[in-house]
Amino acid sequence: MTHDRIGTQVAALADALRGRGWRLATAESCTGGLIAAACTDLAGSSDWFERGFVTYSNAAKTELLGVPAELITLHGAVSEPVARAMVQGALRHSAADLAVAVTGIAGPGGGSPDKPVGTVWLAWRGPQGERAERQVFAGDRAAVRQATVERALQGLLDFARAP
Repeated sequence: MTHDRIGTQVAALADALRGRGWRLATAESCTGGLIAAACTDLAGSSDWFERGFVTYSNAAKTELLGVPAELITLHGAVSEPVARAMVQGALRHSAADLAVAVTGIAGPGGGSPDKPVGTVWLAWRGPQGERAERQVFAGDRAAVRQATVERALQGLLDFARAP
C-alpha cells in the first residue's frame, strides 16, 4: 500500500499502453480522481492518458457518463451494473481504447449489511472485452481508496498486457 508500488504500476502501464498505441480513460467515484492523479504524476503521461471523469454524485454518473438513473435506483451506485455502465460511458465519451471505473463505499459511514464499508465495484473495458469485480477492502477511508487505486491499476495492466 505504498506510493512506490503505485508508481511502479503506472510506469509499467505507460509502457504497455505506449506499446499498443492505446489511450486510457478513468471513471471514478469513491477515489475522487486518485487513479487519474496517479497516472498523470508520471511525466509524459499525455502520450497515453486521455481523460478522467470524477463522477462522485449519482447525477454526475448520469450526466457525464450516461449511466441510466433507473440503474442507480434499482441497484444502487455501488453495484456491478453501475460500474459496468460507468466504464462503458467513459469509453463512449472519450477517445480512449481502455477504461476503468470504480464505485464504492470508502467510509467511515455509508455501509450496510449487504454493502459494508470497503465494498468497491471495479470494471475494466478494452478491445478484448469487459470485466467487473467486487472487492471488500479493509482499513480506514484512506486505505480503502489506496487499495482501490492499486487494484484498478493492476486490472488495467492485465488488460494492456493481454493478448
